[in-house]
Amino acid sequence: MNKKLFTYKKSGVNIGAADKFVNFISKISSKKRGNKKFKNIGGFGSISDLPSNIKKPKIVACTDGVGTKVEIANLLDKYDTIGIDLVAMSVNDLIVQGAQPILFLDYISINKIDLKKLKSILKGIVKGCKIANCELVGGETAEMPGTYEKGKFDIAGFAVGVVDENKILNKKRIKNGDLILAVPSSGVHSNGYSLVRHILDKKKINIKKNIFLKNELIRPTKIYVNEVLNLIKRKLLNGCANITGGGLSDNIKRVIPDGLCADIYLDKIKTLKIFKWLKKNNVSDKEMLKTFNCGVGFCLIISSKNFKKINRFFPKEYKPYMIGKIIRGKNKVKMNAKINWN
Repeated sequence: MNKKLFTYKKSGVNIGAADKFVNFISKISSKKRGNKKFKNIGGFGSISDLPSNIKKPKIVACTDGVGTKVEIANLLDKYDTIGIDLVAMSVNDLIVQGAQPILFLDYISINKIDLKKLKSILKGIVKGCKIANCELVGGETAEMPGTYEKGKFDIAGFAVGVVDENKILNKKRIKNGDLILAVPSSGVHSNGYSLVRHILDKKKINIKKNIFLKNELIRPTKIYVNEVLNLIKRKLLNGCANITGGGLSDNIKRVIPDGLCADIYLDKIKTLKIFKWLKKNNVSDKEMLKTFNCGVGFCLIISSKNFKKINRFFPKEYKPYMIGKIIRGKNKVKMNAKINWN
């Protein structure tokens, strides 16, 4: 009597395809890996060295995703940049405490293994790791039929960094009279895309036919690692903040010590064209500031004497500029004036 046998493949999970992807990961990551002492891809866990030049190493760990920006990638059928976003969202958080990123892991969950799509995502992750000067040491790819609709997927990233205990950037370094500098963003980065997509849906905008939106909405998040670590190395930085979900106010208040206030003048912010477009689509100033970076991707807090020394560490399009000062006050953030959207 012949009975139809149930298999994992018939349930929608293709281990063979997953194995091919693991082999691809191993090949592409080994080409970029400088330290060949440990071969981590394909193992049960990753092993890495700590930098030998750090006397009192402290581990800093971060995790994040790219939110619904994955849906923009799906709409455009373009997946080679969101891997950069994934790395950026974690490593830009690591450097806020002065940590040097050393390793990165990814998690990709998808309804069905699509090797072309996954390879494209991974190439972006490898590129992001190269920019951040850290190593892709492993990850997980989960094929989950029934959990995700056809073609749908999600990604998450995990970064680990190290910092000398004596060089940790903490609130104690920030003083009254310090300057607050804005480092320009590359665009929307990876926050606020649910609102972006809501606008696109309500306005019935096809971004495939709009060259401006097509380019702007898939543009990868700027990775600030090298510039910021150069400032830390030269003792030019008292504090910093990565401007992500919650916007300028919510993120900068996280690094301000009690008794001090970030006095910010919004009319000094240099907005980008994409944010002016979003503002014109019936979004209030308050909502813009709460949801998007509005052109400020990262904030630096420095002593006024170091202002002229900062710019040489940044490329032309990301030169920092002053948007406020640290003053005494009970409220950790004070917003003055209004953003100029013209």
